[in-house]
Amino acid sequence: MNIRMCLTLTLALGVGPLVTSTLAAQAMTLSEAIAMAQQRGHQALAARAARASGRYRHSAYRSGLLPQLSLVGTVPAYNKSIIPVLRDNGGTKFVPQQQTDASMTVTLSQKIPITGGDLFVSSSLARLKVTDSATYQSWSSTPVSVGLRQDLFRPNTAAWIGREDAARAELDERGYIEAMEDVALQTTILFFDVYAARVARDNAVTNAAVNDTLYRLNTGRFEVGKIGENDLLQSELALLRSRTALESALLEHARATDALRVALDLPPGTPLEITVTGTVAELEADTVRAVAEALKNRAAVSAVALDDVQARRSVAEARFRAGPGATVQASYGFNATAPEATLAYQNLLEARQFTLSVQVPLWQWGAHHEGVRAAEADLERVANLSAATLAQVAHDARFAALALTQARRTVLLAAKSDSVAAKRFDVAYNRYVIGRIAIDNLYIAQAEKDQALVEYVRALRGYWTAYYRLRGATLFDFESGRPIESSP
Repeated sequence: MNIRMCLTLTLALGVGPLVTSTLAAQAMTLSEAIAMAQQRGHQALAARAARASGRYRHSAYRSGLLPQLSLVGTVPAYNKSIIPVLRDNGGTKFVPQQQTDASMTVTLSQKIPITGGDLFVSSSLARLKVTDSATYQSWSSTPVSVGLRQDLFRPNTAAWIGREDAARAELDERGYIEAMEDVALQTTILFFDVYAARVARDNAVTNAAVNDTLYRLNTGRFEVGKIGENDLLQSELALLRSRTALESALLEHARATDALRVALDLPPGTPLEITVTGTVAELEADTVRAVAEALKNRAAVSAVALDDVQARRSVAEARFRAGPGATVQASYGFNATAPEATLAYQNLLEARQFTLSVQVPLWQWGAHHEGVRAAEADLERVANLSAATLAQVAHDARFAALALTQARRTVLLAAKSDSVAAKRFDVAYNRYVIGRIAIDNLYIAQAEKDQALVEYVRALRGYWTAYYRLRGATLFDFESGRPIESSP
């Protein structure tokens, strides 16, 4: 009996999992399974949502750099109380008073990223009404006022936020690409779990059929006295073990198939069949190129850049926070006051304002110096961790490239070993049938055939996991020679 012919017959008969379906199985290749997982899998959808969140945050920051129009109003502020009033003779009289204030201001402001200051244009209208022994009402308007507010000797927070946003936006995009490659790697592992379980199931079916045939043959030989009882019992034990292995293989195949079905977000019980080819690409990944691409594309590199920006910002803020500083605010416009709202925009007068606020700490008991030293120490910590991260990125990329090259050689050797072991078992089986070898030699050949098949499946799995692990470690497609880009 030829083992390959038996495997083909087993697949044709459709020996399958514990739960069968009348629906046609959905056959797919590894690339199709990965595409489906990246399109509809829960991990892929979560990664897509995380990328969308990052893009919205970046868009919100960019929108914040544009001129901002705001409206502030007090409608109204009411106060009723007894207030002291100074009389002409120097005495004080307490009189009840009602006061109603209302105001509204429209401001158009623009952040200046280079300096961190704010440029604004505003227009306001206010009304004051006081009621005591007499009623007094006044309107005040500022049709237009142009002003500037600028901190001096203080860190430029706007510029630091811009650097952080740029680094974070790049990190979000690269993180999404890595998440998609993680989905590809996990799908590959689950895909080959199914393949390994299917091969083990088919091999178990074949072994059970072969051992059943051998047991029947040995029963006849025992009855005519050609073999001893020990050989018959050994044959029966092999048959029982092969049936037990078949039951376990059926269950494992059902479990692996359902795990892949969950990863692909397919409904429970959906028939699923995979297609695997033993052909592997003649791909030689250059380690120097792999390291260079990893240091250029990986999300960890963007995370290092973000950490560096944040640490340097902390140092700058620590140096300026407790030191001397100043704030300049100046504005120029026109205003007027009148008893009626319609008159408040007539006879406008110039309105000028200039304020210089100075803050000078006199004694801090060394807090400023220690704060700067703490921030600088944190910057040194980030620098060392960043160097370690970059070294690890380079290490992972280098050995991922080497692992792929080795995995390809292993597949070729394992495929050859599988063919040799299968042929040896066929020869041993035929020789045993004609009585040329002992049963022990036959079972040794069968065990070696099974082991060679397992090693071949493991080698094929190792190649494709190494392939997608290299993609994830470099974010570079060595087949096309281009970096892996983020999908829309």
